[in-house]
Amino acid sequence: MGRERRAPRKRPTSTEAAATGPRAQQTDSGLAELIPDRDHPQAWSLLLDGAPQSHVDLADPTRLAFEYQRRLGHLIDLAAEPGKPLRVLHLGGGALTLARYAAATRPRSRQQVAELDTGLTEWIRTELPLQAGWQIKVRGGDARAVLERAPEAGADLVITDVFSGARVPAHCTTVEFATLAARALAPGGRYAVNIADGGSLAFARSQVATLLAVFPEVALVADPAVLRGKRFGNLILAAAHTPLPLVDLGRLIATDAALGRLLHGPELAAFPAGAAVVTDATAASSPAPPPDAFR
Repeated sequence: MGRERRAPRKRPTSTEAAATGPRAQQTDSGLAELIPDRDHPQAWSLLLDGAPQSHVDLADPTRLAFEYQRRLGHLIDLAAEPGKPLRVLHLGGGALTLARYAAATRPRSRQQVAELDTGLTEWIRTELPLQAGWQIKVRGGDARAVLERAPEAGADLVITDVFSGARVPAHCTTVEFATLAARALAPGGRYAVNIADGGSLAFARSQVATLLAVFPEVALVADPAVLRGKRFGNLILAAAHTPLPLVDLGRLIATDAALGRLLHGPELAAFPAGAAVVTDATAASSPAPPPDAFR
């Protein structure tokens, strides 16, 4: 007997995607959940095993709800003159929030996204579809493996936002990894990294030391409470071989609702406080967040 053919599943439009309540899918990364935003009917937060990962507004891809995403968005804004297309390599995909942002603010940008969890990517692209015409190519694979194969000088911006659960995997924290990112950057290109830490900030200090070993220009942005060790949170690192737009970055940070502090120059040089450069032989994952971090 022949097998009955099923009609292909219709992909939801942006409006249809927002018409239902929370949904969940088991993926290689864990339990993925999409939670609707009560204040924005076409917006969703992505959680993995209960940890917030991304937020997407299908009605307005330029609205970045999470503070760490806004800070990475500022770096996208400052990567070139407004509206100019970029070549962007995203290491870590999640809900593709930053790729959507770059596509919306810089039309005709050519973007590649590396995401290890192909099941998550397929689910996200079904539930929260990309707009037609966006040049976003998602490649299933480990972030470092994709970076190793990236063309030399092929990207204007490399963004590393790689988490396994709520921790940055060890092999994406090393000087060897940062050297690969530098190799992928075109002249004048910039590198941006999202990490998470708290307490004594030992992990963050080691990451600053590591980037300073590769790039002459490095800056850090974080909540002052995180920098004082008062709470666990995200820290954004920016690096380049040419001067960073520190004045403009500081101005954009000052417009955010969330407090942010920008460290650079001598203050950043002192931040590692003796922390060693991380190598493949010494690397460890970022610390796990405290149990109450996401309450």
